[in-house]
Amino acid sequence: MAKNKLNKELDIYATLAGLKSAVDVQEFLVDLCTPSELRALSERWRVAQLVNKGTSYRQINEETGVSTTTVTRVARILEDGVGYRKILDGMTKNTVERVSK
Repeated sequence: MAKNKLNKELDIYATLAGLKSAVDVQEFLVDLCTPSELRALSERWRVAQLVNKGTSYRQINEETGVSTTTVTRVARILEDGVGYRKILDGMTKNTVERVSK
């Protein structure tokens, strides 16, 4: 049963990976998620970007309204996890490549 559940979870990952544009992702997520879920995802992503820049937790809280508990959680995942780091490093690399061309 657990393996079947994993396969179902992988389906959504593959679906997201197969979308071709930000508009496609937006339309899919708007249909899939509640407004609260979308807001939470957006807030966490913004927090990850700010933590990555070295913004203080208090300043992030003041700027975004996200609790310091959430900021701490995102920062810990940013440090220990893979997903945030991979995307942020990729964005940095892509930005540097675009600027240098």
